[in-house]
Amino acid sequence: MKSILNGLLLIFLSAHSSSAQAVDKEQEIFDLSKTKWEWMANKEVDQLTDLFHEKAVFVHMGGSWGTEQELNIIKSGGIWYKKADIHEASVNFIGNTAILLNRITLIAEVGGREVTNPFMVTEVYVEVDRAWKLGSLSFTKLLGGE
Repeated sequence: MKSILNGLLLIFLSAHSSSAQAVDKEQEIFDLSKTKWEWMANKEVDQLTDLFHEKAVFVHMGGSWGTEQELNIIKSGGIWYKKADIHEASVNFIGNTAILLNRITLIAEVGGREVTNPFMVTEVYVEVDRAWKLGSLSFTKLLGGE
């Protein structure tokens, strides 16, 4: 009887530990995404260079391109991501990949003109050598406002 209780306790503690780790991992992705928006707003290209995977893809309303072009656009101010108001966020994990969905209102300056758009943003992070790297950032404009 004692061994059965010990076994059940071990299963419970293991499940609780796994659940806590999943919550921690989820929060890590949420925090990383929030920090990324701050780095983009502040044009912190050095920080973003470390975060963006060299083979990452970026999909915007005006086209799609790779990491080098995205960093150049941020650095030059071609797109200035001034502020991302995050209304909802969710994350799903598939192996070493995290897929984050953000419903945001983005205030940006594009070509010297300030614009505000509601987007669903998909961020894909891949764990590489125990660090998260952004593999994809895609903007989908939402119809009918926020």
